[in-house]
Amino acid sequence: MIAEHVRDASGTAVVFGFFASSWFGWAQEAPPRSWRPFLGVGSVLSLLTAVAGGTITWRRWSEATAFDADTSRAFGVVVGIEFGIAALGAGLLALRRRRDLIPVWVALVVGVHLFPVAALLDYPLIHVVAALVTAVALAAAPVARARTVAASAVVGVGTGAVLLAAAVSSLAIALVAY
Repeated sequence: MIAEHVRDASGTAVVFGFFASSWFGWAQEAPPRSWRPFLGVGSVLSLLTAVAGGTITWRRWSEATAFDADTSRAFGVVVGIEFGIAALGAGLLALRRRRDLIPVWVALVVGVHLFPVAALLDYPLIHVVAALVTAVALAAAPVARARTVAASAVVGVGTGAVLLAAAVSSLAIALVAY
């Protein structure tokens, strides 16, 4: 579960912390009222984790990383494909008047795209995150229907929680090596 390079672990804490906050934010679109304080706390903890990871990344910027010219190029391609597929699916859902499923679609695309990212970075924790985010996305719509809760709330809480846990784990890995 440990990254080969400290800088990659701390950088992962930055990215996952930032995006965890974003997912907790998306969950605030129409959550049950009782969820709101927890979503706010999740957002703040996510951002604090991102800042802590950013501080370590900045201090260790000159150290080794999994990113080289080839890895960076492949990573850019994977992320570009992710954005394209997410946008295409979101557009189709909007045209079909199913905007409520856009966050579920985006989470599914994010989860699936993390599998090649994990392989590129050789960071096993990201494989776990990929599987969990994909599972959250697949379960979100049925759970939302069964509980009469907005799909954005269900997928936002689930994806935000997975990303926050991974961000904190990556931060802990970086701190132990720091």
